[in-house]
Amino acid sequence: MLHLYWADESSAPPGDRGLAYGDGLFETVSVTGDRSPLLGYHLDRLSRDAGRLAIPVARSELEKVFNQALLRYSDLYGTGQWILKLTLTRGSGGRGYRPDPGIQPNLMVSHSAAPAPVDPGGVVVDFSRIPLTVNPLFAGIKSLNRLEQVMAARELRGDIYELLMSNREGHVVEGTRTNLFVCSGQTWVTPPASTLAVAGVMRRHVLARLHSAGQEVREAPLQLEDLVGDNCHGVWLTNSVLGVVPVRNLAGHDLPVDQRLATIVGLPAILG
Repeated sequence: MLHLYWADESSAPPGDRGLAYGDGLFETVSVTGDRSPLLGYHLDRLSRDAGRLAIPVARSELEKVFNQALLRYSDLYGTGQWILKLTLTRGSGGRGYRPDPGIQPNLMVSHSAAPAPVDPGGVVVDFSRIPLTVNPLFAGIKSLNRLEQVMAARELRGDIYELLMSNREGHVVEGTRTNLFVCSGQTWVTPPASTLAVAGVMRRHVLARLHSAGQEVREAPLQLEDLVGDNCHGVWLTNSVLGVVPVRNLAGHDLPVDQRLATIVGLPAILG
């Protein structure tokens, strides 16, 4: 049985393991009016990764809650973009790390306005000093354990829009809140899913559209020179809320900017 909590009515339940131990997952769903183009991907990931963590929840349950949230909140935003957040935890109970037998999951639902649109002319990005460590068992899962990203995001200053994080092998992996695509010659390159802290739903959508368009795509580790070298024809950030965002300057290096990835993907450069 799924215990449902609406954030505008109640706070996190006492003893919730998501709050105590980061024992859970979340999805940040972009909604325009009463539609969410990538909803299927969000539900797929949340239900699949709940299974990976042995949190019992059916995809149909999650879809039902999403539809309830639309009825509850969509009128507040009219036809504009807004954000629905689903936070799924293992539930409440159990002293210490071991959960109580038969524990039932909690699902907390909240909403917010969409962030301001980003300049379609591109953003300024730098590198974080915080290394990114990905446990292979949890690769790609959008879990509540995001402390490395929190510490990296504290480094944001001035006009720096995003910070890219590298793993212990020195490969550039992803941003604090974005996935990464690079155009190298005639090939699109993105880091392998097995190296990612979060395998984003927009990343999945971009990969599907690139393949459908007959574009050459590789999932491969990225070095610094792949992003700022002569063979780099552009760098893009992807995120289900932000869409496809070109990078115009990376760590002081000016990069070529165009809208070709957004055009191929079939979405505005910035969802809004």
